[in-house]
Amino acid sequence: MARRDSGRDDHHTSGTDGAGPPVRHAGHAPGIGRRRFLGYVLAAPTLTVAARIGGEALAPQEAAALVPSPPGPAELLDLNELLTVAALPTSNLISVRVDADGTAHFALPRAEVGQGITTSSAMILAEELDLPLDRVRVTLADARPELLFNQLTGSSNTTHSTYTPIRVAAALARARLLRAASLALGEAVDTLTTKAGAVVSPTGTVLGYGELAARAAAVTDTAVEVTLKDPGGFRVIGTGQRRVDALEAVTGRKQFAMDLQVPDALPTMVCRPPTINGTVRSVTNLAEVRAMPGVTDVVTVSTGVAVRGRTFGQCIDAVRALRVDWGPGTVEGASDATVLEELHRAELPLVVPPLPLLTKAVDARFTFHFASNAALETNCAIADVRADSAEIWSSLKSPIVAQEQIALALGLPPAAVRVHVTEGGGSFGRRLFSDAAREAAEISRALGKPVKLMWHRSDDFRQGRTHPMSTSRVRATYALGEVLTYEQRHTSVATDFGHGIGEVLTAEAARLPVADLTFSETMFQLTQVSPYHLGVTTQLLAETDTGFNTGSMRNIYSPNVRCAQELVMDELARRTGQDGYEMRRRLLKDARTRAVLDRVAEAGAWGRNMSAGTGQGLAVHTEYHSALAVLAEIDCRPGTVGRKLPDAYTGPRVTKVVCAVDVGLAVNPRGLEAQMMGGIADGIALALTSGLHLRDGAFLEASWDQYFYTRQWNDPPELEIIVMPPSSDEPGGAGELAVAGAMAAVACAYGRATGTMPTVFPVNHGEPPAFTPLPLVPPVPASPTDGRTRTV
Repeated sequence: MARRDSGRDDHHTSGTDGAGPPVRHAGHAPGIGRRRFLGYVLAAPTLTVAARIGGEALAPQEAAALVPSPPGPAELLDLNELLTVAALPTSNLISVRVDADGTAHFALPRAEVGQGITTSSAMILAEELDLPLDRVRVTLADARPELLFNQLTGSSNTTHSTYTPIRVAAALARARLLRAASLALGEAVDTLTTKAGAVVSPTGTVLGYGELAARAAAVTDTAVEVTLKDPGGFRVIGTGQRRVDALEAVTGRKQFAMDLQVPDALPTMVCRPPTINGTVRSVTNLAEVRAMPGVTDVVTVSTGVAVRGRTFGQCIDAVRALRVDWGPGTVEGASDATVLEELHRAELPLVVPPLPLLTKAVDARFTFHFASNAALETNCAIADVRADSAEIWSSLKSPIVAQEQIALALGLPPAAVRVHVTEGGGSFGRRLFSDAAREAAEISRALGKPVKLMWHRSDDFRQGRTHPMSTSRVRATYALGEVLTYEQRHTSVATDFGHGIGEVLTAEAARLPVADLTFSETMFQLTQVSPYHLGVTTQLLAETDTGFNTGSMRNIYSPNVRCAQELVMDELARRTGQDGYEMRRRLLKDARTRAVLDRVAEAGAWGRNMSAGTGQGLAVHTEYHSALAVLAEIDCRPGTVGRKLPDAYTGPRVTKVVCAVDVGLAVNPRGLEAQMMGGIADGIALALTSGLHLRDGAFLEASWDQYFYTRQWNDPPELEIIVMPPSSDEPGGAGELAVAGAMAAVACAYGRATGTMPTVFPVNHGEPPAFTPLPLVPPVPASPTDGRTRTV
């Protein structure tokens, strides 16, 4: 993988990896020059401070086009900005503490699931506090109901919404330390400086933050005005830093939920039904299973039959031995074909017909199959439920909602349920739901004992959250080389948003730039932005079927919506005799998106001669104050598509990807690169290989071996990430940004390589599937005994 920073211009200096010079921005973007804020010094034994800030909505940028499109709702106020505004009233409850050992502590009210926000948060704090990065401690906050909407991790919002509050708190702490040093030394505050965790006087006297922490503390809460650093003076923000948890991760010392040692919490697993959301009628061999080696308990719960044992291996043996009479599920008999028929019936009509002799139209319908929301770490949680209290440990992106739901299920007041947020091994939206935590609490209450619940990988694929199956019908009319109208009707199996964002939308309804839409339609309008001027543009959502377990998989609707639009853009370019890059560039709405498109076209040598059966694809994606462009090259020649690998579905090979990204201000360019790489792998998988097969009310996939996520042999051997110079003094969202752009670019490359526009995704989805499905009963396979044979 190569990384390149774009060259410097009159206002920007490129950043570098490691401890090199920072990315700088000498000027201020319009409307972002305010640096004075109000903070609070809190009563505490050592220095403890908090932020208090206000917010400003960002206006859409203007752009010229022959047939301009009016701004959509998400261009006026998108979901990311809405979450930021909703978090502002409780930002003063997020505090930073400086201890007597000179370390700064910050309990981040978000979930670290591998995206690196503990590192970026530590960098922001270290920057404003003038403290070495290795002396900043970032932990994850327990569920704190008083934070309201300030403890929800989603929509690439964490860095955007916490950037200023963390800076304000850190700047206030630095100011208090300077004041304490001034009193101790008898020197004027403006003669003192801070460096590497110490205050330095003009005479060279050095006082460490640790020895000043108690003196800088306050006995009462006090409001204080504070001025933030000018971004031109940044020395940490904008530099490429290794993750603060890297050593723990590679040495196995990193603590996830299943690593925690809670007294008497024994391994627990659930025997689950053969169809989605089936129910238990009866168990015919309870006594036999309870007598199995290591098994301590077996109990029926709402999701199946729970088994508690001494080891997870013994739990697997017991789950496989159970003989259960299962009742029907919520989508009994459903298949890919029946769901697709239902989606077609629910599609909203297209309303603009082509006019004979005057206009022509591109008309297309795309199908996107179910995709798994499974993360690398399966669903898991620890629960210790007592008569009058409960304690939960799990990776949760919406811990306040989890606390409320668990308390309601247990019949306890929320204050009696303590929820600890652990680090998670991936999420992609999955951790927004507290399914494992609620299930663990139910099992613990039924047994009267603590449990350490882990879902099997098969459980995650077959009973876990999925990205809904959907269709996108598109019609674009054009005349004389110009696009006059663009209609997109996206129809989807219903997405479950019962994870906290609904409460945010309800509370902030007056701010929403949408009419009286349904909840899902509002979510769609707040997340979907067409980056192009395509004349009169309408993008609408319809939903159907609520019987599936669905979730806000990474990017929610965007990958499918963008993929369909970019394929239509290629078809428009072909029919009007235009170059795909030149047409896109001319129709883009803003300069930032145009700049990233130009960079990938240049770096990826757009338009170069390609062998038959290979092709290039382009796509752009804008969301959450960020812009991205992707150029992909693909090899669809028979020798590549037909190559054989053990236990693998190979198919077309993406051979090259160039990605240019502008997130405003990249706090940690190295972390941004990692996010882009992960999103690109996701996009390749969604376009080519990763989808779920639904048959008779059950998903057939039961492992990563069958789901065919992007592997080593399908990753592009050439991968270049270009981090653009700062275009703002504040960071935009990055966690989901690359998925939609990569999926669309790969799909466009596939279409150019094969000469046929793909309309079904992933392109390998078919019947029969390219694997032998594992049995539905028992619900999990036996523990493997051939591990060594799979290492070659």
